[in-house]
Amino acid sequence: MVSVVGVFEKEAGSGARDYHCLMADSSKPIQFSGHASEQLQFRGATEAEVAEAILTAPWHPADNGRMECRKDYAFNSVWNRRRYSTKQVRPIFVEEPNQIVVVTVYVYYL
Repeated sequence: MVSVVGVFEKEAGSGARDYHCLMADSSKPIQFSGHASEQLQFRGATEAEVAEAILTAPWHPADNGRMECRKDYAFNSVWNRRRYSTKQVRPIFVEEPNQIVVVTVYVYYL
């Protein structure tokens, strides 16, 4: 579990379905499903990167009532025998009343 301090509201001036985390006094933990935790290691992301993406990147609707966001990280390393400069982390998650549940995580190497 990763603790997150913030509330999530519609981002001013954005599209009707874009959301962004605004820092506040309330706390909402981020839970990782078993599948999401397993996929982190296979895809090369960390819980901290996923939490940071959820906290700082705009949210967009995903399939089945879920949300998604994307955040780029400097990578400058090798993944599957190929060199990449950027790693993009894309968590798929559900915001529940008392927590955020990460369902899966996609990682793209660019």
